[in-house]
Amino acid sequence: MPIIFRRILSPGKSWPLVAALLIVYIVWGTTYHALNVAMQTLPPLLMNGARFVLAGAVMLGIARWQGLPWPTAQQWRHSALIGALMVFGAMGLVVLAQKMGIGSGLMATVVTTMPMWLALWTRWGGEHVPLSSWIGLALGVAGAAVLAMEGDFSATWLGALFAFGAPLCWSIGSYASRKLALPGPAMASAAQWLAGGAIGLLVACLFEPATRTWQIGNTSAASWAAWVYLVVMGTLVTLNAYLWLLKNSSAALASSYSFVNPVVALWVGVALGGEVLTGQVFIALPLILLALALIVYGQPVWRWLAPRVGRLQRRPVDGSELTGSP
Repeated sequence: MPIIFRRILSPGKSWPLVAALLIVYIVWGTTYHALNVAMQTLPPLLMNGARFVLAGAVMLGIARWQGLPWPTAQQWRHSALIGALMVFGAMGLVVLAQKMGIGSGLMATVVTTMPMWLALWTRWGGEHVPLSSWIGLALGVAGAAVLAMEGDFSATWLGALFAFGAPLCWSIGSYASRKLALPGPAMASAAQWLAGGAIGLLVACLFEPATRTWQIGNTSAASWAAWVYLVVMGTLVTLNAYLWLLKNSSAALASSYSFVNPVVALWVGVALGGEVLTGQVFIALPLILLALALIVYGQPVWRWLAPRVGRLQRRPVDGSELTGSP
């Protein structure tokens, strides 16, 4: 375990931090492929809404089993707001953008703007965002953009609008989850997912033509398998890990997944989709690794260097130390 993590978090939280980051980095990188498979025979909004209603019901059972009390009226309102932003707004817009044929390159690049938005809301909210984090966020976006050049940047105007709206909704919901009064972790997840999923199902029934004509028998086994994977791994496991990171680490570190996910998605595409790597990967990866290093290590390293730089600056510069002059 790098000692740097023990400087970021209090003792005892280092291993959970690393585990949560690895889960968010790896699993969410695989969900791009899973979404495409699920939407082959499932309507996008219906698929997304049902995903979160089921996951929310499971989390509600876990929360009650843990003895957590029901949310108060205020906590329900806050959870519903976050669910509307992150579950219905952000996730719904992502699936709609992908269904409308948004280019994979554009989608991957747009998603990486989320940490910049979250850092901006954090700064406006009065929290300090280190310069090293800002530089790391900018490098991460640049690296992801280079990586995404292997994809397709095509888009319709409505698909592009959905794509750009997704990280904006996600960042606002992420910031709200750091500030608003919420119930215990399991109950908070349950309330947010149930609220967001219910909104998604309602909108699907009212405004998605494919939902009204959908028949369960016409859904392929591959789409069902991808949907179950999204429920279990993409939501129950990984979204809980992300919500934990929002509460227990910096906003920049929690949102750094958006730089790593395109890398994982690319390798998944190579392994499962027959994609071929080009030289752009070897330009993008160092940029993304440097971005993560600045976000994770930048501030602690600066705290270590600053006193030593200060002492060097205060030393005499007339050579008296070398000559022994008074």
